[in-house]
Amino acid sequence: MSEHRPDPEAEPEAEPDPVDVVPAVTVDDELVAAFERLIPQLSTSSMPPTGAELTDIVENPATVLFLARVDGAIVGSLTLAFYRIPTGLKAWIEDVVVDDAVRGRGVGAALNQAALAEARRRGSKDVSLTSRPSRQAANRLYLRLGFVARETNMYRYTF
Repeated sequence: MSEHRPDPEAEPEAEPDPVDVVPAVTVDDELVAAFERLIPQLSTSSMPPTGAELTDIVENPATVLFLARVDGAIVGSLTLAFYRIPTGLKAWIEDVVVDDAVRGRGVGAALNQAALAEARRRGSKDVSLTSRPSRQAANRLYLRLGFVARETNMYRYTF
């Protein structure tokens, strides 16, 4: 039985490009174009936000729009919304989307970790989110990050 030894002439395996996650602070053509590309990957029934709608999100002190970049390009986003209720400050994660081209490279984890850190920094009591059961990879990620599935009834009233 022979022992496997690395080939000294072989190219080393490339490390995945690092993921940079930052809050959006300005709305420009790059951001609008990124959402035009990302939102259809998240929802076929929702239109991408306009520049004005993105500005409303970015300028609202109760929301943080996190952007994930790989090689400088926006490849994902997550919206973290805060709200105060009589029992304390709560946070909610919404509209997490990672570009199909970079899925499986830690972008979703990096976005969620940034959101959790911000929620903790602001004193949120907890952070909630929902995820469709069909999004199996996302659900595995949330469990790995420490989210716990709750037994609850979720209701929605649509206008």
